[in-house]
Amino acid sequence: MTKLLCCTLMLLDLSVKWTIQETLPPKYLHYDPITSRQLMCDQCPPGTYVKQHCTATAKTECALCPDQTYTDEWNDNEECHYCNVVCKELQYEKMTCTSTRNRVCECVEGRYLNIEFCSKHTACPPGFGVVQKGTPESDTVCARCPEGYFSSDRSSKAACQMHTNCSALSLKLVQKGDSTHDNVCQGEDSDRLDQSCGIDVTLCEEAFFRFIVPKKLSSTWLSTLMDSLPGVKINLENREIIKQKSSLQDQTFQLLKLWKEQNKDHRTVKNIVQGIDLCENSVLKHIGHLNITLEQLNTLMENLPGKNVGREEIEQIFGMCQSTEPILKLLNLWRIKNKDQDTIKSLMFGLKHLKSYHFPKTTIQGFRKVVKFLHSPTMHRLYQKLFLEMPGNQIHLVKMRHG
Repeated sequence: MTKLLCCTLMLLDLSVKWTIQETLPPKYLHYDPITSRQLMCDQCPPGTYVKQHCTATAKTECALCPDQTYTDEWNDNEECHYCNVVCKELQYEKMTCTSTRNRVCECVEGRYLNIEFCSKHTACPPGFGVVQKGTPESDTVCARCPEGYFSSDRSSKAACQMHTNCSALSLKLVQKGDSTHDNVCQGEDSDRLDQSCGIDVTLCEEAFFRFIVPKKLSSTWLSTLMDSLPGVKINLENREIIKQKSSLQDQTFQLLKLWKEQNKDHRTVKNIVQGIDLCENSVLKHIGHLNITLEQLNTLMENLPGKNVGREEIEQIFGMCQSTEPILKLLNLWRIKNKDQDTIKSLMFGLKHLKSYHFPKTTIQGFRKVVKFLHSPTMHRLYQKLFLEMPGNQIHLVKMRHG
């Protein structure tokens, strides 16, 4: 019992001594030239330096660091450290210099410190995705997209995306994706010429659906629209899939497309399908007779704003698709690459520059007739008849509130 008590008291004594030692200033050895003895002097706290070393009769004298100097820990320095000079090119001052802290500089957004320079974060090429985003201190880490995932653009921020599950969207797989391209889906019963090349949203569908979309989009508006449409509603799982893969603008097109596919037998939707078919027949009428060459396709696609469709993709589509399909497929592919652009307006923009390339007048006129038709009062009246006048429909109210 006595031994246990002694051990307890000893541990308690050590604990008290350790606590006292921790609270005291750290010590340093100093040779006192007057007494020729080694003294244990108190160090100075952060933000100060040793102005006068201790003696046998006096404690260490500390002084505050002058402006633009610092000490960041207990020290026995006879002067403070100088703060770093102003930040370098492509850096900004993240933390200012104080008496207890050095100035901290950091590379601007999108760059990292590479030795002494701020280098741009590496953009992962198509087929590779970001597994670790770059920071001001480190570069992007890329990795090849695994099976079932793809990345179609160069990016320093985007990870690989999962291939679209066509069956989950009640569509069939018409072209299997790879590491650089998504799966291409198509409606199970669709056998129209312009869709056999894997077009997700046609020119007519885009023009038709744009009438519904307000200039200022919101996810709340989109949910209200989906709940307002007649027939079978799109389930939450499919909504979430489309939401994860598309911009807000493109979500509208993809959701309306899926709603149209799910409600083919609904009376109102049948009228809409017939209206879109009427539009697409007119589009084919205007460009169906045009003998568009591969070089003309390259020139047209190069003149569209935003991200361009590559020449290799153009050649592949030109060889794979038939008749009028290549131009429709390429415009669709351009739309996917530039999801927030208006395909029809951008096509008109591209046509303005074709004269300088000695483009055939008949080809330019054919395209202009297509654009003119898609913006015509006929299309707007068709939209009003099919959407705004449908029984019990609330889309008009939705548009008025949020447009």
